[in-house]
Amino acid sequence: MNFALTDDQIAIRSAIEEICRYFDDDYWLKRDRDGGFPHEFHAAMAKAGWLGIAMPEQFGGAGLGITEAALMMETVAASGGGLSAASAIHMNVFGLHPVVVHGTDEQKARWLPSIIDGHHKACFGVTEPNTGLNTLKLKTAAVRQGDRYVVNGQKVWISTAQVADKIMLLARTTPADEAAAATHGLSLFYTDLDRSKVEVREIEKLGRKAVDSNQLFIDGLEIPLEDRIGEEGRGFEYVLHGLNPERILVAAEATGLGKAALRRASTYAAERVVFDRPIGMNQGIQHPLAERWVDLEAATLLYQRASFLYDEGRSCGAEANAAKFFCAEAGFRACETAVLTHGGMGYAKEYHVERYFREAMLPRIAPISIQLALSFIGEKVLGLPKSY
Repeated sequence: MNFALTDDQIAIRSAIEEICRYFDDDYWLKRDRDGGFPHEFHAAMAKAGWLGIAMPEQFGGAGLGITEAALMMETVAASGGGLSAASAIHMNVFGLHPVVVHGTDEQKARWLPSIIDGHHKACFGVTEPNTGLNTLKLKTAAVRQGDRYVVNGQKVWISTAQVADKIMLLARTTPADEAAAATHGLSLFYTDLDRSKVEVREIEKLGRKAVDSNQLFIDGLEIPLEDRIGEEGRGFEYVLHGLNPERILVAAEATGLGKAALRRASTYAAERVVFDRPIGMNQGIQHPLAERWVDLEAATLLYQRASFLYDEGRSCGAEANAAKFFCAEAGFRACETAVLTHGGMGYAKEYHVERYFREAMLPRIAPISIQLALSFIGEKVLGLPKSY
């Protein structure tokens, strides 16, 4: 076993760190206060070619694996940009994976270059208000009318829809009671986000104000037949191909966020003097920080194992779900400890750790809940009866 990063991976991390230096904590603090998508950061990553890190080379991508993509996302989050920075480019890294795997050559040529070069931004429309994580019960309907589909329905918690040009949309093309199997009847589309047919309402939320989350109200959206990915009715199957990469990337982002918090907390503990000594001399401060380091090192190894298995084409569902669960918890604990290490100052925005703490809730909730990740492991790894 070799746990060392390759020379190329070290170079990737250094290059990402160099870009992120132009977007410091004060930049992200302003974005957190004022909102507004971080277009400058997105553009800088696009200009340097990083939005296509895991995309095919023939369409302008780098053709690298999820291992390198996860390393990039951890580095972005660890820079201090946290989940705001990571979420600004997250969709570009994994979101069009169904197109890469199941799209036609014409679709790849039409769609991938503009995502890779940053000309287009995309959002991912799956979750609905009344179905939550029960994707097979989606109700948004796409009815075929000749050479196009007409879509009506609602979506919720759709990130970047305020700024997106395109939407990856999962919709029902066959009523559930008429589908050949529970997993059939949903189709996947990648199409223009026509705002004359889609009302986008932003949701005010706990953290990550720079990257919007939204409700979508779809009324008569017309989608050309050529914007359907793969066969009609097999969209759920296609979406599944992107689930493990997404879990791995979220795990890496949570780990990076935790490392940013730990770095700030350790610096503060070394510099803050109370009772004539740095508070970091006190084991009550020092030991929790040391534990968080152990947590984050273990988290790093877990998401790296999951990404290695994925890139090798091997089964990684258990590892991807385990990484998503453990890294999210490790990142959250690190952010919590960072706030507590700062004491009262941890509650102040200017010290940044309260922003990290708010953002640390997101990987625990999305893209799946803690309970669903554990249920997957209970059923698929431990052989226990299905509980949902």
